[in-house]
Amino acid sequence: MAGYLFSHFIGEQKDGEQIYFSLSKDGLHWQDVKDGAVILKSQIGTKGVRDPFLVRNPETGVIYLIATDLRIEAGKGWAAAQYEGSRDLIVWESTDLVSWSGPRACTVGISEAGCVWAPEAVYDKEKSAFFVFFASMVDNKQKIYACYTRDFKEYTEPFCYVERENHVIDTTIVETDGWYYRISKDETTKRLILERAKSLNGKFALLPSETLDNLYGVEGPECYLLPDGKTWCLIADRFAEGKGYLPMLTKDFSSGKFEILKEDQYDFGKNKKRHGGVLLISDEEYQKILQS
Repeated sequence: MAGYLFSHFIGEQKDGEQIYFSLSKDGLHWQDVKDGAVILKSQIGTKGVRDPFLVRNPETGVIYLIATDLRIEAGKGWAAAQYEGSRDLIVWESTDLVSWSGPRACTVGISEAGCVWAPEAVYDKEKSAFFVFFASMVDNKQKIYACYTRDFKEYTEPFCYVERENHVIDTTIVETDGWYYRISKDETTKRLILERAKSLNGKFALLPSETLDNLYGVEGPECYLLPDGKTWCLIADRFAEGKGYLPMLTKDFSSGKFEILKEDQYDFGKNKKRHGGVLLISDEEYQKILQS
């Protein structure tokens, strides 16, 4: 892999809740694709998409982009979005990251769910299928639900994956050193929670992190490995301050220690990036996107 593709939305203005792309060689300095123009647009469901996430099938090479079917710009408000929102994922797929099929709407939320938010997926090698997880308002509480799919067309019955005393949304998972690390947003305290387990469906144990405990008003956590192959970059959207993404570095998730970078150490480009996902890409893919 020789670069990074960041899919994201940019805000609640007109066309802000659509798909935008940015590229990076080092994972810290980003260039907006097509000078920050919309790359993919949804005209189905709510006609808006947020929280896009990219995932590649390691066996076929097909890349899927999944997103929340939500458009706050429509003016119905957050209560309607949570309690009466879409239960669909919006899905695109591609083999080259330039030509995309879709979008298509796939209903994954249980019938009593008020919404399906911030979907992500991890490839489960043991099942040869994607483990898909997302936040849903059920019984007046945001919980994380999960299901399996092989093709992002047909899905198994969803089940409750994470439930806490507080609302929980915006969950991301990475696998490293024989552990699955899970980072979620506590929707009540507006802070991030770090956990780990030996398997995706195992019992996750809380890991203390002074860095994350002291970081208020963040959401949309994403993690990816930097080019040195040793350093993980955790980025979080500072929504409370409206400052965009903040990168934090660690070589050991289990320590709970992260180095928060200074503003002159990173650049997220012209557009303010809201909750998105990062995919490692080849140099050939990087150049194709740049030239598209």
